[in-house]
Amino acid sequence: MRKIIAFGFFLLVFGCSKDEVKSPSSALLVFPLQDSECTTGADINETTRLITFQWEASDNTQSYKLTVENLLTSTPQIVSTNQTSAQVQVVKGTPYSWSVVSENAKSSATAKSETWNFYNAGTVRSYIPFPATITSPISGETVIRDTNNEVKLTWSGADLDSDIVSYEVYFSLNSTPTLMATLPENTTELNVSVVENTVYYWRIKTIDAAGNSSSSGVYSFKVLE
Repeated sequence: MRKIIAFGFFLLVFGCSKDEVKSPSSALLVFPLQDSECTTGADINETTRLITFQWEASDNTQSYKLTVENLLTSTPQIVSTNQTSAQVQVVKGTPYSWSVVSENAKSSATAKSETWNFYNAGTVRSYIPFPATITSPISGETVIRDTNNEVKLTWSGADLDSDIVSYEVYFSLNSTPTLMATLPENTTELNVSVVENTVYYWRIKTIDAAGNSSSSGVYSFKVLE
């Protein structure tokens, strides 16, 4: 009887392990390159170009969801495919971001790639800066204030013209933060005073020499007690 029970337990464990599905891994983006000007693709008309987005295959993945977002209008285009490339029509002379989510129908887990920015080439002479990349604190993060009751905000900026002149830091308790400071182009961090057990909101506005600007979008973080 003990042998029968043991054998049955072995079959149960073996059967369960055989059905185990591993979660997908993140895809590595290939093209368009990060912070680049994209000049390739098929012209649809004077204002639109068809670009082929490419990425590397990721493990344990059955399909991919490509998201391409117009950074001027915050309008996303989403394409699902089981290939490692997809074509999307994009507006000329416009900055975009793109990312890929790896999916497996047998698993509820997904994996998102990095998000890359690029500029779809057009006839413009001055490029709008890419939205600043928030590095710390990231949105939804819980942080600890330092001995001076401060938290350091950090970010990075990029512009194809390399003519960023300033960053405006918006910071407050409100979900529509107000202007706190204007910093020169070589300053990408700022210490801010905070209170424990409080949620703060912040964003970065990047401005170039031609007066073009872009916004990072609003991020939030909570300060621990």
